[in-house]
Amino acid sequence: MLDLNAENVCYLIDKARQFHVKEAVTITEAPTSPSDDWARQVLADHQDDFSYQELVAAINDLDPGQQVQLVALMWLGRGDFEKSEWHEAVKVAADSWTDRTADYLIATPLVADYLSEGLYLFGRSCD
Repeated sequence: MLDLNAENVCYLIDKARQFHVKEAVTITEAPTSPSDDWARQVLADHQDDFSYQELVAAINDLDPGQQVQLVALMWLGRGDFEKSEWHEAVKVAADSWTDRTADYLIATPLVADYLSEGLYLFGRSCD
């Protein structure tokens, strides 16, 4: 069962779209270096961007359990898991949780679309 407030997820979707629509934002599909910090490296140029700051703050304001569910919801919307595998997705997300969840989500191309699709699979939408 999804324990995230759909309004909060819709807010994050909106902020992610505002950030990703900018011409200067280029996030590759895959890391360009073997370092685990590739997301941080990609986003470093956007530290002064207000929409980036709002998005990071909103994600960081979620408690770790909500961040875990947000990652699992993105994975569900991306097709990494089926809805019937929700509990497994949450467990995998919990096992890999770090305090850099915001960077991970923001550096994911199409994160807004994936979150929107994940909500849809739970019968919710931002409309």
